[in-house]
Amino acid sequence: MKKLLTAGRVIVLGFVLFAIACKTGSTSSSASPSKDKIIALGGMEDKILYYVNQHRKEVGRPPLQMLSVANTEASRHSANMASRKTGFGHSGFEDRVARIRQSAGAISAAAENVAYGQLSAKDVVNGWINSSGHRKNMEGNYTYTGIGVAKDKNGTIFFTQIFLSK
Repeated sequence: MKKLLTAGRVIVLGFVLFAIACKTGSTSSSASPSKDKIIALGGMEDKILYYVNQHRKEVGRPPLQMLSVANTEASRHSANMASRKTGFGHSGFEDRVARIRQSAGAISAAAENVAYGQLSAKDVVNGWINSSGHRKNMEGNYTYTGIGVAKDKNGTIFFTQIFLSK
């Protein structure tokens, strides 16, 4: 049985209001892959987007669109967590949003979900759905997203999803 550890954060830029969107914790999932199963990273970002948009459709929300600069920032954050350059969590979130804003223009709101574990795309999205704060981010009034994944030397995968409104 694998553990899913997650954290989420929201920033409303117009009012410089920062709030923790959900708790950091761990949950067990019997649907998690076995130790012998190898999880390929290729195309995982697209699979995560598919499952997130599938959930958004089920709750009457429009699909999110990938934003290249947000993918770059999410990927960099996942790689930094995997290499232990930064700890697991949201350190540097405001800087990521600022870099996205420099390239993409005005951003009115942003949020971020992170997770780690030996999880498939479906596993990580289901973990976020089962966490009220993460689900709130997924169902939020966002139009764009960036997703990044990175694997550490032990095979643990780090996930970052950034949500954006323009």
